[in-house]
Amino acid sequence: MIKYLSMIGEHTIQITVQSAICLKIQNLFNSINSTNQLTSINVKIKFGYGESFTDYQVSIKKDANKISFQRSDYLIESTPDYTSATIHVHDELALKHALMNLYSSYIVYHNWGLLIHSSCAIENGKAHIFAGHSGAGKSTAARLSEPRALLSDEATIVKISENSITVFDSPFRSELPSTGYQQPTPLAGIQLLQQSEKIRLEKMRKPDALLSLMDKVFYWSHDPVETQRIMGLLRTLVEKVPVYELYFRKDPTFWELIS
Repeated sequence: MIKYLSMIGEHTIQITVQSAICLKIQNLFNSINSTNQLTSINVKIKFGYGESFTDYQVSIKKDANKISFQRSDYLIESTPDYTSATIHVHDELALKHALMNLYSSYIVYHNWGLLIHSSCAIENGKAHIFAGHSGAGKSTAARLSEPRALLSDEATIVKISENSITVFDSPFRSELPSTGYQQPTPLAGIQLLQQSEKIRLEKMRKPDALLSLMDKVFYWSHDPVETQRIMGLLRTLVEKVPVYELYFRKDPTFWELIS
């Protein structure tokens, strides 16, 4: 077994994995060279579990000492505070989804922020999130944003506090690789995507924005207390950051409205 450190958001992850597949894991989650970092999450990864992905249905079990998340292609067994976990996975897709599950649960539990189903790009030092229902165009908006630095094309890491809302480069990607922009970036706005022949931008009321963002958070509901944490984080987010409905067509002209 090999241990190495990786960084997600502001959090250092110690990963323990079989030596034969260590390089494959490092392609997904880069190693960092540091002996002084305090570890946020310790995770042991084991391959050979279950079967290929069939659906997104996750079964959750919780007691005083452990919480588990089970899908056809992965099993997470974690401490209740998500600081230590063993992940059994079938393949690399299962590993990505399992780590998204664990990391999202960790940042919600510790009231740090949210993992939002969206893409995100940088313009003039500010981050802009593109969210929407499946097929709305999140990946399309990401591709059309090039050559701007891209922070995510599937899952955006958002730190939420009373003082600032910032976005971090996300390793949880679908198609487009990281552009290597590693600095936390202030979030300027959230665009909820609607495909249209005529482009326009309409600012949303805060209550409507909050409701529209609820189902965009990567989270597996199992605890009313943690659901309340998500609601509190979303309230802070929509208070601090404007949310718009962006009607766009598949060309880069929408940037003229939001930059």
